[in-house]
Amino acid sequence: MRISANLGFLFREHGLPDAIRAAKATGFDAVECHWPYEEDPAAIRAALAETGLAMLGLNTIRGHREGEVGLSALPGREADARAAIDQAIGYAQEIGCRNVHVMAGITDDAAAFDTFVGNLAHAARRAEEAGVDLLIEPLNRRDTPGYVLAHTDLAMTLIEAVGSDRLRIMFDCYHMQIMQGDLVSTIRALLPHIGHIQFAAVPDRTEPDAGEVDYGWLLPAIRDLGYEGWFGAEYRPERGDFAWLETFKARGI
Repeated sequence: MRISANLGFLFREHGLPDAIRAAKATGFDAVECHWPYEEDPAAIRAALAETGLAMLGLNTIRGHREGEVGLSALPGREADARAAIDQAIGYAQEIGCRNVHVMAGITDDAAAFDTFVGNLAHAARRAEEAGVDLLIEPLNRRDTPGYVLAHTDLAMTLIEAVGSDRLRIMFDCYHMQIMQGDLVSTIRALLPHIGHIQFAAVPDRTEPDAGEVDYGWLLPAIRDLGYEGWFGAEYRPERGDFAWLETFKARGI
């Protein structure tokens, strides 16, 4: 089982290069992040090379206005959205990051779907040129009310509309337990279209050894379905220790 540390939430007491080193020292097998754009990419590349860890993903920016959670589904903001996509793909190239998560945004505009498809098509063209992959992630609407993409059915409709092999789903078990449940059956049906899986305790998004989802059972079950990718630990630390990771590794998870 390959587990990555999401540095958007973990090791926040460090700058990103030192957070990468801390993840390695703690026993993680890879890292991922949210918005690294203020960091010197050369320093990140150096930390990745030093530790031997892969950087699995980063996000397009949240936006330029208060309360924004992505731009790519916002009608009338296409120029901003595509600039954010280009920024993310360019930065991913600089640091050797494998995936770019294209954030949708919050809107109830009827044109949101077509806008998102158009911007994802732009992203797919750029990703093909750059040799990186794209992810879209359904987020739960309890934490992010009004987020355009909140269900895997819509994610699949978007993927089919864009028609690019570069575009896959980032399946966050935390979000999808809240929105859909039945995680194993859902993942089984979506498996060819899943590019990355994340996890955290439900309902409080803390350490993944508590809450209503038994990840000690679920992660091996997902692996047994044929998933060969990474599992990203994207949770808000409450205890400040990594006993859960030690337990998982001791059990061979």
